[in-house]
Amino acid sequence: MVSMILVTGATGTIGSEVTRQLAARGAKVRALTRDPSRARVPSGVEVVRGDYREPATVEPAMAGAVALFAVGVLGPGDADTDAALVVLARAAGVRRIVKLSAISTGDPAVGPVGTWHAKGEQAVRDSGLEWTVLRPSSFASNTLGWAEAIRSGSPVPNMTGSGTQGVVDPRDVSEVAVQTLLASRHAGRTYTLTGPEAISVPDQAAVLADVIGHPVGTHDVSPEETRERLLAAGLGDTYVEGVLGGNAFVRQGGGSAVTEDVPEALGRRARTYREWAEDHREAFGPA
Repeated sequence: MVSMILVTGATGTIGSEVTRQLAARGAKVRALTRDPSRARVPSGVEVVRGDYREPATVEPAMAGAVALFAVGVLGPGDADTDAALVVLARAAGVRRIVKLSAISTGDPAVGPVGTWHAKGEQAVRDSGLEWTVLRPSSFASNTLGWAEAIRSGSPVPNMTGSGTQGVVDPRDVSEVAVQTLLASRHAGRTYTLTGPEAISVPDQAAVLADVIGHPVGTHDVSPEETRERLLAAGLGDTYVEGVLGGNAFVRQGGGSAVTEDVPEALGRRARTYREWAEDHREAFGPA
């Protein structure tokens, strides 16, 4: 059993679940977050403040850790943060790093977004430590963003047309992360994590409609409209172009990969989108 595991991004979608699952297994966990007052972690988990954009705040959290779950890269301007994290990890005596990346990293066809995790992946591979890279597909939980529209009877936005993705349950991604943090047999592996089927946004809407018992429509959003929405939300041009490139990649069929990496890592089949939807039915009910 690994003695101390440092989880960065410990309050996010994956980091929080990794923290929970590790604690349930009796692992010693230190959760790194920018705002400890907002952290909700299991009993026994140590919560510390740190921001991977500020290496000096992360360095103390590395003390005594022998495994690191690296969750980073919010956008194109953060591509070097993982490399800095690796330097700190080596200096602190960390022996194993698991990096959360993204599907299609390194594929030129996906556009600029395909480069955002590339430097971090390379830094991890060149670290001289045990490493594993996780490249998940689109999270099933992304559709939680549809909840308000669904409750009001409005159609949900579709920015990828009929393009399909191997939508993955974030609980499966987290469970793979836990396995790779605890067992050396995953060292040197890059896992592309998908669900068992490639589905489109209209497919997901149809599944949700069946699960919650009333229609869920979709509204096609053009790249131009998407750009306007993202810019209005205050996102920078480089980030927006990355998102648009990723959407186009999926729309044109590039995101349809389905792998057996979840079953290989976990020894069971990956959860379907329907299973995720059934387990989160209440999120789409009345406010």
